[in-house]
Amino acid sequence: MTSLKRDTPRPSTPRRLRRPAAIAASAAAVALAAGLAVAAPATARPAPTGGGVIKADDAAPTGWAAVGRGTNGGAGAPAESRYEVGTLSELKAALANNGKPMAPKIVYIKGTVDGNQAPDGRILGEQDYAPGYDIAKYVSCFGPDGKVWSDQTFEYCKKQRQLRQTGSNKMKRQIEVSIPSNTTVVGLGPDAGFVGANIVILSATNVVLRNLSVEAPVDYFTTWSPDDGNGAWNARFDAVSSVTSDHLWIDHVRLSDGRFPDSEAPRGPNGKPANRHDGLLDLKDGTDYVTISNSRLSNHDKTMLLGSGDEHVDKDGGKLRVSYIGNYFENLQQRAPRVRFGQVHVVNNYFTGSTDDPHYPLVSEAQGGSSYFLGAGYESRIFSEHNAFDFTGPGADPSIMVSSYNGHRFSDTGSWYNGQSADLNAIAKSSFEGNRAEAIAEAEAAGTAAPDWTGWDFTTDVGWNPADIYSYKAFSTPQAVRNHALRFTGPGVLTVKQ
Repeated sequence: MTSLKRDTPRPSTPRRLRRPAAIAASAAAVALAAGLAVAAPATARPAPTGGGVIKADDAAPTGWAAVGRGTNGGAGAPAESRYEVGTLSELKAALANNGKPMAPKIVYIKGTVDGNQAPDGRILGEQDYAPGYDIAKYVSCFGPDGKVWSDQTFEYCKKQRQLRQTGSNKMKRQIEVSIPSNTTVVGLGPDAGFVGANIVILSATNVVLRNLSVEAPVDYFTTWSPDDGNGAWNARFDAVSSVTSDHLWIDHVRLSDGRFPDSEAPRGPNGKPANRHDGLLDLKDGTDYVTISNSRLSNHDKTMLLGSGDEHVDKDGGKLRVSYIGNYFENLQQRAPRVRFGQVHVVNNYFTGSTDDPHYPLVSEAQGGSSYFLGAGYESRIFSEHNAFDFTGPGADPSIMVSSYNGHRFSDTGSWYNGQSADLNAIAKSSFEGNRAEAIAEAEAAGTAAPDWTGWDFTTDVGWNPADIYSYKAFSTPQAVRNHALRFTGPGVLTVKQ
């Protein structure tokens, strides 16, 4: 991707389209044209072929986003609420929609929108947000062992602390893009999309994102947390996140760290590179009715988090209903996804990784690491079927496929590991029971009560079946899942017609 840095900035007013444009194709139609893994819900008829074309007014064809009132974004928007944008200022003006941000609107992205682009066209960097900030100086203020911050460690420490805080806040105000209700955002080409932006769907309903390439923002002011395990970096900005929103369809989108892998970041007190990226696609605080389909997520650490804490039953209980259908998950070191509370359908996704990847190695718990693909968290109910996992490299083992994080209900049918049938249920059960025994032992040693989940038994009865809720058709061979992932995921697969 390339930044849209110009000598003369473009005007901040987005160009309205002179004629109605169409976005959001029926994935059911595309299924017939390109052999995808989804079918239309029982209440809708597939279009004859679709021709692999993205059109304006179709809704999410299947998955949780199709349930209830459905998800069609800005479908039906009048001509004056259809925009073509190429800069951050144009995008924000289009989303404001002439003072009617909640009304239906369709926004086409042409080229790359840079979240760090100032109104005058400059691309802002670390020193623009906080002149004088130095991450090496910041780290040095935790002392030689990296354990305790003190403003007195060096004469510059107080200043570095202040610069990090003010720089982070300035960066947030600059790069955050809030997507309001009844919005469709679609890229006009295979590389159209975002770099360096923090895309937030906040308290919104009915949002569609399609045919977009998204490079995760780099947090110049990531925080070192010495009390987080053995010490950890915690970045602030997700690439895409949803907070207390519902009915979202994310389709044919590519998300990754792109040009800025964390392996090339400055080193922290533990000798490891700073983590400059947070979540790639996080769903939090009661987000509900979401379908993520035909998308490609790659080269990232903390990838997809559903629910932000075991204690948030008041926000997340009975929600976080999400479908992951026909996606390609490549070199994702953890959280692909990690689920709390939700009823989550994971079908026909292709997971790949290696123990010796130079930038994003996956090291399973069995190998002494913390990498995994599916994470079954507290009160989660994951229904997995016909997913293909290819994990290679020295020491690669099938335990990478699923880990339990206090989650005791998990069901898989028909998935494969390196082309052979795999027993994910046995792996999930073993992980849960191992964690339960460890938690009980720790509680006994401390003389405290064990957590409530230690009193539960593992079960493959997750209490729901997606086939009872929406219609879909799954591939039944690992070759078909791989072929779909490699050929038909991400932007540029479908033609966008205006």
